[in-house]
Amino acid sequence: MTGLRGKFAASSGNAKGIAWMFLAGLIFVFVTGAVRHLSSSIHPIQLAFLRYAIALIFLAPIFWREIRGYRNRPHRYGLHIARGLLQAIGVMLWFYAMANIPVAEVTALGFTAPIFATIGAALFLGEKLYMRRISAVFFGFAGAMVIIRPGLEVIEWGAIAQLTAAPLFAATMLIGKRLTETENNGTMVAALGLCVAIALFPPALYVWRTPSVEEMIWLCGVAGVATLGHLAMTQAFRCAEITALQPISFLQLVWASLLGFYIFSEVPDIWTWIGGGIIVTSATYIAHREARARKRAHHD
Repeated sequence: MTGLRGKFAASSGNAKGIAWMFLAGLIFVFVTGAVRHLSSSIHPIQLAFLRYAIALIFLAPIFWREIRGYRNRPHRYGLHIARGLLQAIGVMLWFYAMANIPVAEVTALGFTAPIFATIGAALFLGEKLYMRRISAVFFGFAGAMVIIRPGLEVIEWGAIAQLTAAPLFAATMLIGKRLTETENNGTMVAALGLCVAIALFPPALYVWRTPSVEEMIWLCGVAGVATLGHLAMTQAFRCAEITALQPISFLQLVWASLLGFYIFSEVPDIWTWIGGGIIVTSATYIAHREARARKRAHHD
C-alpha cells in the first residue's frame, strides 16, 4: 500500500509539474515575441537589463517579506549569486540571438540546454555518466550542428550566442533545482531578478538609449509576464523531476515557429526542423531512460 501511495504521489507531482511547465512555455513565447519586437530599436544588453530591473518593482512585496522574515528561513546566498551571474550572461547572449536569428532557430538551439544539464548533473552532482547519457549528448550536439551547418554556411553570431547560452541556462536549472530544497518560489525568483539586474547594469549603461513611452509600456508588460513565467517554472521544478519536465518544454518549438511565421514572417528552413527534431528526440530519450532508471533504483 505504501509503495502504491508513493507511486501515486510521484505521478501526481509530475502531472502538476508538467501543467506548470506548459503554462510557463506559453508565457515565454509571449516574452519571446515582445523581445523580438523591441530588439529592433533597443540594444539587447539594455533590453535584458530593463526586463529584470522593471521586474524588481513587481517583486517588491517579496523583498519586503524576506527582510521582515530574515531569521525565519534558510538563505543560500552563494548559490543565489552564482545562479544570478550565470543567468545574466546567458540572458545577454539570448537577447543578442533573438535580435539576429529567426525565433524558431533560437528556440531549437536552446533545446540543447537539457543535454548540457545531463553533463552538469554528472560533473557537479555526482551522477554517473552512462552510455545513454553520452549518446544523448552526442546526438544533441549533432542536431545543433545540422542547424548551423559549419563549413557549409556562414555561422551567424546569433547562433553561436545561443549555443553558448544553453549550458549557462542548464547550470541555472540545476542550481534552481537544488535551491527548491530550502527556498520558496518567491525568494528564488526575487533573488534571481536582483542578481541579474545588478550584473547587467554596468554593460547596459555603456549602450544606453532612453526608451520611448511605447517601449516602456512594452517593457513593463514583458517584465511582468516574464516574472509570472519564472514563478510557474519554479513551481514546476518543485512539483516534478527535471527529466519529467523536459519533453513538455519542447512544445515551445511549435509555438515559436507559429509566432515567427504569423508575426514576423519567418519561415524555418528544413535544416532547422531536422536539427530541432534530432535535439528533441535526443533529450526526450534521455528523459525517458532517466525516469526508468530512477524507478528501478527506487524499487531496489
